Amino acid sequence: MRTVQGAALGGFGALVRGLVGTRPRPADAVTASAEALHSLRARHGCAPRLLRTRSGKTVLVLLDPRDLRRFYAEPPTVLVADPPRKCRAPDPGEPLGTGPAYGGPRPERRRVDTEALTPGLPVHPSYPRFRAVLAEEARHLTVAGTLELGRVRRAVDRAARRIVLGDAAAADEQLTGWLRHLRADADDARVPQPPPNGPPSPTRTAARSPHGKADARIRAYAARADRDTLVGRAAPHGDALGRVHPWLSALDTIPGTLLRTLLLLGAHPCEQRRAATEAAGYPGPGELPRLRACVREALRLYPAVPELVRVARTETRWQGVSHPAGTTVLLPAGFHQRDPEQVPAAHAFVPDRWKGPGADRDVRMAPFGHGAGRCPGDQLGLLLTAALCAEVLRGHRIEAVRPALDPVEPLPALLDPRAIRLSLTRR
Repeated sequence: MRTVQGAALGGFGALVRGLVGTRPRPADAVTASAEALHSLRARHGCAPRLLRTRSGKTVLVLLDPRDLRRFYAEPPTVLVADPPRKCRAPDPGEPLGTGPAYGGPRPERRRVDTEALTPGLPVHPSYPRFRAVLAEEARHLTVAGTLELGRVRRAVDRAARRIVLGDAAAADEQLTGWLRHLRADADDARVPQPPPNGPPSPTRTAARSPHGKADARIRAYAARADRDTLVGRAAPHGDALGRVHPWLSALDTIPGTLLRTLLLLGAHPCEQRRAATEAAGYPGPGELPRLRACVREALRLYPAVPELVRVARTETRWQGVSHPAGTTVLLPAGFHQRDPEQVPAAHAFVPDRWKGPGADRDVRMAPFGHGAGRCPGDQLGLLLTAALCAEVLRGHRIEAVRPALDPVEPLPALLDPRAIRLSLTRR
């Protein structure tokens, strides 16, 4: 086993520290991670490398595109997801429409997700209702002539609550705050703090905790949710209440993806015109193929989950070398999606690459994963994000963007949505 040295170690250490996180990382760390992986492959070939990070953790890093298909194909009995930590919050990090799901959900959860999310259908059965919700909430996006993360997040939060729980939840920012608190610090949110005069009863403590209050609020909304909401669609088929948190959590990733997609369109006038032409005919059937391709390309360049981690439950052999059960296997998906040795125009915004019928099955590019770990809400997430892009472009033109992007030069390694500002003018 080799230890990564020097600057490569610094870059690779940054990569490993973010194995399952989606928080923004400094662009230089992302670039250094990619350079370290390219350097490893140049020195040692494409065989998987067993590396030790500064923290002492060892990981088997997959550098060969030929190993990607196997990684996605292995069942959870061979490679199981490695969660970021044990916590009792309800599935805080399961993506819906912007990244691969971690691990294999239990059968009852899979059934509920299938009924609610309808994986495989490009247009969700409840889309007429969802489209009306998005059109109403999108008015808040363009009213000021500028677009930034705070404004986008407020509009998407309202739309998400209405899509998941119904119109009654539209203004409930408190519920969203509780769920984000649980997701940010699930363990601490579950630990009761005894008052000065002695411990309260467990029932009262649970009811007053963020989780207890959020659970009670969700139950109240679910009891009157109509059939076209996600919770309403899933309710007859299992415990839909336990899935509300991961569904809302997944929709949390739409604001950043939306801003990056619009930023890239603003920096590529020809692509913006083509997308605006499609948006002008919206609302139509709902497929929005060009805008979907733009969203996919934004996620290829800036994936919500840039590294995937699995743990081998049994002894496995990778390119002739055996590794014991318990080995951590890392697939640097973001690296492979931008690998210029394997992906044409890897650092450029090229939505047309998604037009071919086989593009969605290309294991080098996996915004939503592949195989059993593929996100069940990929089509719904794509549709909602593309529809919001259409709402913006239908009446407005993106005239200026910050940060400024040069469409001729390679795109930056990182686009922090908090730093994105878009200027809009009416068409």
